[in-house]
Amino acid sequence: MSNLYDCSVDSELLTGMRLARTALGRGELVVLPTDTVYGLAADAFNPAAVQRLLDAKGRTRQQPPPVLVSGTDTLAALASVVPDLVTQLVEEFWPGGLTVILPAQQSLVWDLGDTDGTVALRMPDNEIALELLRESGPLAVSSANLTGESPAETAASAQEMLGESVEIYLDAGTGTSVPSTIIDATALTLDDGVATILREGVISRDQLREVLGDRLADD
Repeated sequence: MSNLYDCSVDSELLTGMRLARTALGRGELVVLPTDTVYGLAADAFNPAAVQRLLDAKGRTRQQPPPVLVSGTDTLAALASVVPDLVTQLVEEFWPGGLTVILPAQQSLVWDLGDTDGTVALRMPDNEIALELLRESGPLAVSSANLTGESPAETAASAQEMLGESVEIYLDAGTGTSVPSTIIDATALTLDDGVATILREGVISRDQLREVLGDRLADD
């Protein structure tokens, strides 16, 4: 039996979501749609599941996955400090294609890899992803592809690359090939610190500049 579920069909959506929740709870991997590329998801608080995600992609611990959250209230729970400018950024761009790196709460019991005490956070603008996040909690999510290959724009292309390493594939049609923009905002915790763009994606430098002004590093 195929483990790919067409979310445009109500019965398959219900079944796929139920099985995805169960799989995540067991520490298995799920491919899910987001507002950018398809994502490969694991329970962020299950170290074995996160390692399974890294292994499936062919990544090392030096490339830890971001964490997707269901709302801005989770930001303060996972980050040890949230500067006012970051609050303004997420008010402007969440849910959406902005990933923000901040110092992680030291009390968190998780292992995402070699993060140097930081966590990369994003709230996606996709109802299927948000529903899973609301029910399963924060998920470690990386693009659903093998390292070195192009990010998957469809669940089928993700399945071709990742195969049986993934328990459930949720198919919500063709996504976009443009990933989220990633900014390192850890220095914004300092009075004169600036944020740095690590990857420019769907949110442009000019859009970020409108919020951050001179607290955004130049090219």
